[in-house]
Amino acid sequence: MDSVLDLFVGMFGDSSAMMLGLLVFLAVGTLTFSAMAGARVRASIKRRAAGIFDESQGGARGGQSSHSLRYSSLEALKKLLEYTTKHYSSTNEDNKDMKVLRRRLIHAGIFDPRAVAYFFLARTALAIGLAIATFLFAPIFASVQGSALWLLVGAAGIAGYVGPSMYIDKRISSRRQEHQAGFPDFMDLMVVCADSGLSMEAALDRVGRELGDSYPSLCANIHMTNLEIRAGRTLTEALDHLGDRLGLEEARSFATLIQQSAELGSSITSALRVYSDDMRHKRLSRAEEKAYALPAKLSLPMMICIFPVIFVVILLPVFIRLSTGHY
Repeated sequence: MDSVLDLFVGMFGDSSAMMLGLLVFLAVGTLTFSAMAGARVRASIKRRAAGIFDESQGGARGGQSSHSLRYSSLEALKKLLEYTTKHYSSTNEDNKDMKVLRRRLIHAGIFDPRAVAYFFLARTALAIGLAIATFLFAPIFASVQGSALWLLVGAAGIAGYVGPSMYIDKRISSRRQEHQAGFPDFMDLMVVCADSGLSMEAALDRVGRELGDSYPSLCANIHMTNLEIRAGRTLTEALDHLGDRLGLEEARSFATLIQQSAELGSSITSALRVYSDDMRHKRLSRAEEKAYALPAKLSLPMMICIFPVIFVVILLPVFIRLSTGHY
């Protein structure tokens, strides 16, 4: 120790303060390094212990404790989704006792089996959320109080409750119009494929690929029909399911036509040609019906928007002459 002190004295001369500072620096550095090394070792041990705990607790999702609030909430939500899906979207094998809401969702193009549960949750959340938002922000922006505020809150809750149903109805209407417009073209292409010698399965596959750009919804349903046939269903069952998904009487009649033609042994090509002509006549009839109904629909806008302007243009000069006495 004396030799070390003599060495430091020889290096720094008689500056005892500098030597003391150096010793303090070395002591503090040693303590800091030791503390950091201990913290790293402790953190490594904790990580390894947490990994072993996660492997042993396989029932807890994401390594969370089964008693945590987040895990309990996720489990409650999962049970609610399973219960709603079971009681509101269950079907039997023949697809004839399908629940009403599940059928509506399928007609709207929503094929997820948990869609019914999501629909109920969305409707409840929207109703409660809009009601709470109206209660909190309506007095700030509209300055309403008392019964008017509660009436507005009730209206917001009803709007949130009815909103998802209106959205589903709008989707069903738009898709049904697309299916009605595209089904005659589908039948014409089926006739062309049948005349060229293709089987019904090959014709469905070919027509589905041809209609993809013009009618994407109809193409998707035809593709699902092809997948059902490849999975082992008969052509009649697959076409019945196609009619149920499309929600069109024309599609159900087409499935019945194919079934009867196969049972009676008649020519499917002739039956398809007759049915295709019928579909074209129906589409033309719908167009003529809309054209004939157009004058009656335009009468009210004309009475509201055009006739008052005409009356003002005709009678204003007369009114001015009468009011000024220069008539």
